[in-house]
Amino acid sequence: MATITLDQVRKVYPGKVEAVKGISLDIADGDFIVLVGPSGCGKSTLLRMIAGLETISAGTVKIGDRVVNEIDPAERDIAMVFQNYALYPHMTVYENLSYGLRNRGMKRDEIDQRVKKAAAILEIGSFLDRKPRALSGGQRQRVAMGRAIVRSPKVFLFDEPLSNLDAKLRGQMRVEIKALQRSLGTTSVYVTHDQLEAMTLADTLVVMNGGVVEQIGSPLDVYERPASTFVASFIGAPPMNLLPLAAAGDGYRLPDGTLLPADGYPQGKAAILGFRPEDVVIGGTDAFSLDFHVVVAEPVGAESFLHGKAGGAGIIVRVHGRTEARPGDRIRIGVPAARLHIFGTDGKRIAHGHISARDRATETQAALT
Repeated sequence: MATITLDQVRKVYPGKVEAVKGISLDIADGDFIVLVGPSGCGKSTLLRMIAGLETISAGTVKIGDRVVNEIDPAERDIAMVFQNYALYPHMTVYENLSYGLRNRGMKRDEIDQRVKKAAAILEIGSFLDRKPRALSGGQRQRVAMGRAIVRSPKVFLFDEPLSNLDAKLRGQMRVEIKALQRSLGTTSVYVTHDQLEAMTLADTLVVMNGGVVEQIGSPLDVYERPASTFVASFIGAPPMNLLPLAAAGDGYRLPDGTLLPADGYPQGKAAILGFRPEDVVIGGTDAFSLDFHVVVAEPVGAESFLHGKAGGAGIIVRVHGRTEARPGDRIRIGVPAARLHIFGTDGKRIAHGHISARDRATETQAALT
């Protein structure tokens, strides 16, 4: 096992396209780090630089105490699991698992021992004689992980390994990957664009956007205290509701004219109010209350989603269990003061829970738009 240290790592492609913009990151021994972000944010490029599959334009990458910038991938003592499995179709499962070990000149008895141990861990021992075309997608991914395990590397690297699987199988494989990493204790870096996958797998979450790191933290901390409107929108399904606030004397004004009092934030500046759909309280609260116009109701079993408008902006409300609300209904809603977030117009977090816990009537009678 090993630590990984990134120090001001940059990647600039021909044409001065900067894919990774000076990222520094310390990954502890045995940690499970997930790099998450939208397509094109630089997460896979960063992973490939750790692996040695992409050259580093600037900065340093260390695995353990060794700078690996100029070291070949095969010499970095890492194992990578790819999205497309990368199995040799003409080889059996056993041959796929043992291929890398044979190339390293390992003795046959040790190869056999490692292959059978990995097969037992991943429950693929019953099809060691099969070829990849005879396996399901989930079985192929297990073989791909087995090929990484047999090498006993210092670091596991995962490049969106579950994206080719259906939803049910992705859920099963998430559990298996997490349990496997816990059992082996190997330092792991995992790339995904799926925020649910990221939240459930990570010890530490690294949210990337446009080649930079937006936020680093535990999954729950990132969810509950997003550092920016980008993180608030990207982490969470549905995403956080974001409403523009105009400065108005000793408070804020929503797009429809509703006045909200505010404490603890310098006045005279516009801002953005955020709250999670599940933090909405039907009936209003002492922090603030708004009329919510239901446009669409989505019952999904154990919960329901209500889409509509409040304060002159579109929002989503998550309701536990079934709801009697129907399109066209008007409902009074609110959010506890402690669950409110304030962001600046630059998208950066300013405060959490700073809207005053006083109820104010709507200053205008403007209709909901």
